[in-house]
Amino acid sequence: MRIISLNAWGGRLHETLIGYIRQADPDVLCLQEVLRAPGTGGGWSIYRDAGLELPQRANLFTEISTALPGHDGFFCPTSSGELFDGDTAIAAEFGLATFVRKTHSLIAEGLDFVHGRFSADGWGEHPRPRNAHCIRLFSHEHASTVTIAHMHGLRDPAGKGDTAARKEQAEALVRLIERVWLGGENLVVCGDFNVLPDSATFTILARLGLSDLVTGNGLVDTRTSYYLKQGRFADYMLVTPGVKVAKFEVVEAPEVSDHRALLLDIG
Repeated sequence: MRIISLNAWGGRLHETLIGYIRQADPDVLCLQEVLRAPGTGGGWSIYRDAGLELPQRANLFTEISTALPGHDGFFCPTSSGELFDGDTAIAAEFGLATFVRKTHSLIAEGLDFVHGRFSADGWGEHPRPRNAHCIRLFSHEHASTVTIAHMHGLRDPAGKGDTAARKEQAEALVRLIERVWLGGENLVVCGDFNVLPDSATFTILARLGLSDLVTGNGLVDTRTSYYLKQGRFADYMLVTPGVKVAKFEVVEAPEVSDHRALLLDIG
């Protein structure tokens, strides 16, 4: 089973992103920073916030669904706000997306907020709402079960250090996982956590037997050349001891976002 986790960056490197997803052909694709704008066409839009303007794919969820016709897609919004096509406002939603190959059986699922609550009338105040999605799959090929959870951790303008909100976020993630996962079975937890490697988040997740493959393999960079700031950690992939890691890679090329994709093959 191939699992990929990626912060999609709103689809800003759209063509390369779609090509990589098709080529990589994951069984499970865990995406953060995905937009959906029901009732509108595809194409580019602009996100505006405090003088900042960023190009975004308003219907990235639909575009990835089209690129993965053999997968079921699940969109998990955290907020609803406005994008712009020129001066025309587009009602859109922002959140997580999970894609699962249809040959795997989804046998349990959990979705909840790990910080804040759904913002229905705007993107929300910083640090903005964040959620996590947890699924339990049965693989018919291997006659085995695996639980996979991913999260987009809150962004604090003050930095990535530990805060009370980040501690509660990690505790909330554990509670969500425990609703879905049967202890003793394989568990994978991934995403853009927006924390540093020494964060208390990992101490909390270790209670489930999880250890991180990024830092555990001595890797020090999960960002691409499009990220120009200091502090190159953001994305993590954690597994329990029973997970048979056939391959783990922080993908250097192609660059499909300002985050690198994390790729895990389970043997």
